[in-house]
Amino acid sequence: MDATAQRRELRRKLAERRRALTPPERMSAAQGLRRSLEQLPEYLTDARVAGYWASHGELPLNLVIPPLAARGQQFLLPVIGQGKHLRFAPWQSGDGVQPNRYGIPEPSEPSETFEPFQLDLVFVPLLGFDRRGHRLGHGGGYYDHSFAFLNEQMRPTEPLLVGIAYSFQELPRVEEEAWDVPLDFVATERELIDCSGIDRDGTDQGSKAGI
Repeated sequence: MDATAQRRELRRKLAERRRALTPPERMSAAQGLRRSLEQLPEYLTDARVAGYWASHGELPLNLVIPPLAARGQQFLLPVIGQGKHLRFAPWQSGDGVQPNRYGIPEPSEPSETFEPFQLDLVFVPLLGFDRRGHRLGHGGGYYDHSFAFLNEQMRPTEPLLVGIAYSFQELPRVEEEAWDVPLDFVATERELIDCSGIDRDGTDQGSKAGI
């Protein structure tokens, strides 16, 4: 099996395991995720925080989003544009949404949108990750394309990229491609993993903050 086929099979297995979670398991994970993110100062202070509309078993952000408004922070959802480019539109509970080409809800008729470089903090969905901050996505390339400018900057910088995952989605190593944009942190229901201090070639162990 070649590398492409292996990644495709790995995506399938991880997606299948994610979809098999029960509602109580998802709710418990959502509670743990909030505790993990509360260890990240940027989650408590950054002005523009982008996330995603959980679908296909993704770890829900339903307990993460409400505190943002209470603190005066803005939450945004991705809007698919041309050429695999994402823009981000403000969204709050009760605002209208419409399905995009993949059937995932996104803000309908947003009054304004922001470019990726205008964000402060981004919660990035994924299928698999390693502790170096490398991510196995869904294969569309939207996040890597939209945040490619970060590969030309000293990291960490703004926006801060935080992968959101269940702990079982951790992999020993994700083989990166030249166009991949690494994550600064990964937040799971169990811990906040700091990837920013890790040598991307995997020679260092890095640090983590446990719950």
